Amino acid sequence: MAIPLLEYSPSSQNQRVAGYEVGSDEQPRIYSTENLLSSSDMDNLIEAAYRQIFFHAFATDREPFLESQLRSGQITVRDFVRGLLLSNTYRRSFYDLNSNYRFVEQTVQRVLGRDVYSNQEKLAWSITVATKGIVGFIDQLLDSPEYIEAFGYDILPYQRRRVLPGRTEGERPFNIKSPRYDEYTRRKLGFPQVIWQSTVRSYIPQDQKPKSGSPALFLDMARSLNARGNTPQKLSTANIDIYGSVPRR
Repeated sequence: MAIPLLEYSPSSQNQRVAGYEVGSDEQPRIYSTENLLSSSDMDNLIEAAYRQIFFHAFATDREPFLESQLRSGQITVRDFVRGLLLSNTYRRSFYDLNSNYRFVEQTVQRVLGRDVYSNQEKLAWSITVATKGIVGFIDQLLDSPEYIEAFGYDILPYQRRRVLPGRTEGERPFNIKSPRYDEYTRRKLGFPQVIWQSTVRSYIPQDQKPKSGSPALFLDMARSLNARGNTPQKLSTANIDIYGSVPRR
C-alpha cells in the first residue's frame, strides 16, 4: 500500500501573490500550442522545453520521437514534458547523482515553476519517490491541481513571477540558484577546480605573424647569445709618459 502524500502548509511565495503589472520584455515568455502561427514557433517551444527541463540539451540528449509526436499533435505539451522528465538524460543527470531531497527540489522547480515551500514538502515528495518511484512521482506532480491550474495541458512550465516591480532585481534563475549537483557530489567529482597557468598565452592574428626570413624570428636567438664586448681601458693623462713616448732624433 502506497503512503499518501503528506500534508504541508504552503508559504507565501511570489507565485502565490496576484500580479497586476503590465507585461514587458522582463516578464517570462509563455510558450503554448494554443497560439502557434508557424513551424518556427513550434521549434522555439521545443527548444524552450529543453532549456526548462535539461537547462541545455546536446544532440545526443534530444528526444526525436517525442518531438515528432508533439509536432503532429499526437501528444500535448504536458505529455512532452513528462517524456523529458522520464528520459534517460534526466534520470542520469539529476536522479542518479543526487539524493531524493535534491531531486525533488530540482524537479519541483522545473515542473511547478517555483521553489519548494519548506523541508516538509521535500520530505513529502521524497516519500513519494521512495514508494512509487520516479514514474509515480512525476505523474502525481503533473496531475496535481497546482500544475493543471498554472499551466494546463498546452502551456510550457516556466519560472513564475521571477521579476517583481517592487524590487530592483528579481529572483535568480533556478539553474543558477540550484546547480545540478549538490555540494557533496561536486566535491566527490572533484570540481570546481582552480587551474593556474604558468605562462600567459597571447593571441597573434595570422596576418601579423612574422614571415620566413623576418628579423623578428631571430630576435630571441640574438637575445640568448648574451654577447659582451671588450671592456674599454681607463687611461689618465697623469699615467702617460709623454717624454718617453716621443722618439729621439
